[in-house]
Amino acid sequence: MNAWEQRFIAASSAFGVEARDLQPVLEGMASWLADLVQVLGSNDLDHAGLRPDSTLARQVQALNREMKSGEARWAVQWAELQPAQSLASAFDDKVMLLVFGKFNAGKSSLCNFLAERFRRQGHSARFFRLDAGQIVDAVQCFHEGATETTAHLQGVCLGERLVLLDTPGLHSVTEDNGDLTRRFLDSADAVLWLTSSTSPGQVQELDELGRELRRGKPLLPIVTRSDCIEEDEIDGKIVKCLRNKTQANRALQEVDVRERALDKLRTMNVDTAWLKASLSLSVHMASTQGQTADAMADAGFERLYAALLDIAEPASAYKQRKPAEVMMHHLQEHVLGDLQSNLVPALEDLRQVLHAERDALESREARIVQRVWREVIPELQRVLEQHAPHRDVQAACADVERLSNIAFERQASELLCGYVVAPAVGPVFEVPAGAGYEVLSTHSVDAGMHDLVVGYVNLHAALAHAVHERLVVLSANAVNACGDALHRLDRGVERMLGSISTYACQLSDMTRRLRGGDDVRLSG
Repeated sequence: MNAWEQRFIAASSAFGVEARDLQPVLEGMASWLADLVQVLGSNDLDHAGLRPDSTLARQVQALNREMKSGEARWAVQWAELQPAQSLASAFDDKVMLLVFGKFNAGKSSLCNFLAERFRRQGHSARFFRLDAGQIVDAVQCFHEGATETTAHLQGVCLGERLVLLDTPGLHSVTEDNGDLTRRFLDSADAVLWLTSSTSPGQVQELDELGRELRRGKPLLPIVTRSDCIEEDEIDGKIVKCLRNKTQANRALQEVDVRERALDKLRTMNVDTAWLKASLSLSVHMASTQGQTADAMADAGFERLYAALLDIAEPASAYKQRKPAEVMMHHLQEHVLGDLQSNLVPALEDLRQVLHAERDALESREARIVQRVWREVIPELQRVLEQHAPHRDVQAACADVERLSNIAFERQASELLCGYVVAPAVGPVFEVPAGAGYEVLSTHSVDAGMHDLVVGYVNLHAALAHAVHERLVVLSANAVNACGDALHRLDRGVERMLGSISTYACQLSDMTRRLRGGDDVRLSG
């Protein structure tokens, strides 16, 4: 046994979780959620001034319902996490490493090899699998093959305090066991990413680890099968031999894998500080060379043990804060993620609709005046003829006012159909006195025909002018009232978007403080 292996196995027996007071942290997150629910539930978007059956009002009503519906949905999602957490509690006193990689990456081979090494040093190695939501002991080690052989999540407990979780890839767990398996994997404290040297650094694999990598878990890239076939002369014959890749070749692949992983993590918005240096190894070469100290070192296992020791501390630190991390994951992914994926886009869509609607109101204002004008002006001759026998200018004005009000309310209701349009209320409808049409209101029998014609024409013009002036005021008042309704609604949307952004910043700050080891109350 080489020195690094001895140190690692000895240290793994001491892996543990020191007590950390997470109660203030959990209370802070619970307070954050309660405050957010209160804000969402008590700040309905104000759609006063909109007709309740209008498209815009229905859109607002749907948003108000969505803001209130989150609490129940999030509670269900939190409850769904509990079976996996209960399942993982069986390993509360152990550090759990997720061994991840596509098929033929050597996951099972590595797990089996490490189990054998532990047993050789007098430590236990207990295999298990997840079956129908239960942890079941396995009577034999993991099956190894050139094709995918793992249908369920399986694992091995090495010694007293270390667990390796071997997965078939998150994409291929059985459907019945899949959801629970994925949630069970959330309990892992660090990730070993295995990638074969035949096609190293296939970073699209990391997409399947997106949730894990965003949770502040260390990621160790391991280039497996780091060996190659070479020709050699033995007893005068040319034979093919499997040998470790050269250190230079390994170094090139390791740098390439790390650089690819860094680029990928950046595109995934994952903190690259959790990415560890890559290393290469060959389980096959260590095994076929008798597992001697030199064979183990040449195959890359000294570096593996050193790297495992290096991630032990951050993995243990993650495990210490895991209860808070689980709650934080729920708040980030189910609560805030839900809002950012559904509510925020809906609010932003509503803002665009509101802005477009406000732009359209100006043209509608002019159209209302134009439509009513065209409807009322042809009626002036009839009104004047109706009142000509009595020559009653006031009565004529009253009729024209009534006609214009009816026409205005009809046209405004049509062009502003999504709004509550108030009855026409505007300036007093009157025509100026002394404009040459007084003859229509006198009883002089000496009034000539010329005076009557002049009076008729002047009164018609005065009435037309008065109608237009009043329509301009009425239309402006109605459109301004609609604009005020849109403005109030827009301000409500802006406040809600601002609130969500504020709560997102608070949660981000809580995450930073949690992972920074600060145990103070995380009240935001």
